[in-house]
Parts: sequence; C-alpha cells; structure tokens
Amino acid sequence: NSVKRSIIITAGGLGKRMQSEIPKQFLLLGNKPVLIHTLERFHAFDPEAQILITLPADWFSYWENLLADYQIQIPHQLIDGGQERFHSIQNALLYCTGEQIAVHDGVRPLVSIETIERCFAALGSADAVVPVLPAKDSIRKGTFESSSAVNRAEYFLVHTPQCFATNILKQAYAQPFAPVFTDDASVVEAIGIEPLLVMSNEENIKITSQLDLQLLNALLK
Repeated sequence: NSVKRSIIITAGGLGKRMQSEIPKQFLLLGNKPVLIHTLERFHAFDPEAQILITLPADWFSYWENLLADYQIQIPHQLIDGGQERFHSIQNALLYCTGEQIAVHDGVRPLVSIETIERCFAALGSADAVVPVLPAKDSIRKGTFESSSAVNRAEYFLVHTPQCFATNILKQAYAQPFAPVFTDDASVVEAIGIEPLLVMSNEENIKITSQLDLQLLNALLK
C-alpha cells in the first residue's frame, strides 16, 4: 500500500491505577517491556510507517536506555506528552507526515495485525475508523442507588488504533480541549464526523491493573 501512514502511540500516562513506581508502559510483559511490544507490532504491520511515541519528557532517557538494553532499532520520534492525552496528540500532529494517521494506546500491546489492517482498510470508505468489541455483559445505566437495564446490543467497547484521514484529525484537534474528549473519535465527532466501526481483537486489552498484566502474560504463553 503506497499510502503514507503515521502512527501515534500514546504513552503519556503515569500509571496512577497501577501499584507500581514504574509507568505501566514500561512494565515487563513476557520478556520485554509493554511499550516495546506495541512498537514492534506496528513496525511489523508497516515497516515504512512514520511512528511517533508521546511520552512525558522526564521518561525520555529511561526509554532510550530500554531501547538500547533490548537492542531495538525501530526508527521513531519521541514527542513530549502534554497535560492531558488531548495535548499529547496535538503535539504529535505537528510532526505527522502521513496521509492517514492511527492513534494507539501504548498499553494495548496485543493488538493484532489483522485489527490494524481492518482499521486502515476501512479508511477507504470513511474519514474515521474505530475498532470495537460488542459488549458481552448485561449493562445497567445509572447509579448504585437508581439504575435501569439497557439493551446490550446497542453498546460497544471502544479500542484503538483509531484511524483517520490526516486533514480530518488535524482539523478536529484545532478545537479547544473539552472534558468530553475521552478518545480521538470523540474529538472528531465534535466536528460532525461519525466514525465507522470495525471489529477489534479480544486480546487488544488496555493494561490498567495488575490483573490485566497477568492476563496478557498468560495470553503470550
């Protein structure tokens, strides 16, 4: 595929929910850190893609040491992560040269090549594409005190990589930050672009707890 792609891997989070001094993107999964798995996965998908990683500047040297330790030579650009994920993406967009952009959570290391392919392929017929899984559990809406059942079939769990035509994503990120922006699709939706949904893979879990990490370690085996 001759379309030039930019991949933004977000690793700005400092792991507030993990009982760990080290940010979760650097924790070991199998025999190497989470973020290295993620980087390798996208490089395997498209060795020509431009890869940018957003990371708090304080952790740049730590990451560079990890790359040396694990002898990783995949070219990529480090972008200083902002106050919110939104600002990290804004920073990264200044450096994107691709016609299409994927934004992926660094702590989703087991995204499949097939999922990445489905997302980019769907950009043929949409300006925004989001990988999802159907909700498995019954879902209730409300509070602990007052709630009601909703139709599970109408709900999806949202994953990454979320893929966009570059001009659309840049236009969306020209907006001021709003707390309703929880992912890139919500930012793009605010300028009137409805994302197309495609299937994700079940292993594409976001590591937010020790249990997630244990689960992914088991999946790797």
